[in-house]
Amino acid sequence: MTVMQTTPAATERANPADSCSAPPRRHPRPDGQDRYTISEVVAFTGLTAHTLRWYERIGLMPHIDRSHTGQRRYSNRDLDWLAFVTKLRLTGMPVADMVRYAELVREGDHTFGERRELLESTRRDVVNRIAELHDTLAVLDLKIGFYGRER
Repeated sequence: MTVMQTTPAATERANPADSCSAPPRRHPRPDGQDRYTISEVVAFTGLTAHTLRWYERIGLMPHIDRSHTGQRRYSNRDLDWLAFVTKLRLTGMPVADMVRYAELVREGDHTFGERRELLESTRRDVVNRIAELHDTLAVLDLKIGFYGRER
């Protein structure tokens, strides 16, 4: 079976990968499978193998398990983390901040405050970007309206 099949998981995990991330969701992954090759993860996430290896090198995903032959074996928890990291990338969070967040997660629960500050700062940036985009959209709408009246 490949990661792209959409058989729902029989049960959801009881514990999320990170208590600061979104609650776990049902994965379109085969029942009982919790080990994926890098090519399966590429197909599932849309990320490149180069990006996945880079995430490992920079400390964003340093805990990837290996098979006895040295091949990477990603878990469902790793896929959850990649989904979260992908959302952070979409926010425009700098990679250095993402790595810092990952370090804080590994340090333990006593870093909740610092993690929250990092996420709140990113949220403020996103809200500001949304406001800028709304302003930009208003200008575009005005111009489109102008050209619509000129016909």
